[in-house]
Amino acid sequence: MNTHTLYNSSIVLLVAVSLGWLWQVRSRNAGIADVLWAYGLGGAAIYYALTGPGAVAPRAAVGVLTGVWFARLGTHILLRMRRERHEDGRYRALRERYGANINLFHFFFFIAQAVAAWLFALPAWIVSHNPATRHWVLLLAGLIALIAFCGESLADRQLEKFRANPANKGKTCRAGLWRYSRHPNYFFEWLHWFAYPVLACGAPYGAWAWLAPALMFLFLNYFTGIPYTERQALRSRGEDYRDYQSKTSAFIPWRPQP
Repeated sequence: MNTHTLYNSSIVLLVAVSLGWLWQVRSRNAGIADVLWAYGLGGAAIYYALTGPGAVAPRAAVGVLTGVWFARLGTHILLRMRRERHEDGRYRALRERYGANINLFHFFFFIAQAVAAWLFALPAWIVSHNPATRHWVLLLAGLIALIAFCGESLADRQLEKFRANPANKGKTCRAGLWRYSRHPNYFFEWLHWFAYPVLACGAPYGAWAWLAPALMFLFLNYFTGIPYTERQALRSRGEDYRDYQSKTSAFIPWRPQP
């Protein structure tokens, strides 16, 4: 097993988030952590794909899928940061909560982002050791990734269009996919993780790759995703968002309540 690549990627990720932490100390914008998570995870996965000892086809597939997915995600977050020119409400709330200790909190938070990126890149490392080329595996993984990519891209565009209208300030987006899920972007983020255990079919320890979608579901629903986002939504939109919560599925798209 090509274990030295795991060590190399961990060092690079830790250096990257440390530099990101220093940047946010000066800029007072911790949103860069999300950009580094996306780019760092994608970069580690591509590195594994390029250096792995497995068959060319699964390595190429996982390199392309992770590269496209996380380049789009990281760039989307980065452009949003530059456009809005202020710190995301979730991070502003943390800054208010921790006060003078915020830089220390953010240091450990950034390190945790590096650890999370390293862990979630492991499925790509497993795929990079897959000696088998199965065409049905490549097609199924590609289909899952394509549906997820189109779904999340559409959800992001619908939300951006809604926010761009000044008349919608303080209101909750119920347009398009947001009518059926309060977090369609998170749902398609979760869906895309199923592509990697499919690509790992036939790889040594391939079954471990199924932990990725399971852990991502837990993170999105109970830790870093929905809980933080909804607390901020309630602070900024109040009763309008509470009404939205009462009628709309939190995660899996479903018919809204009347």
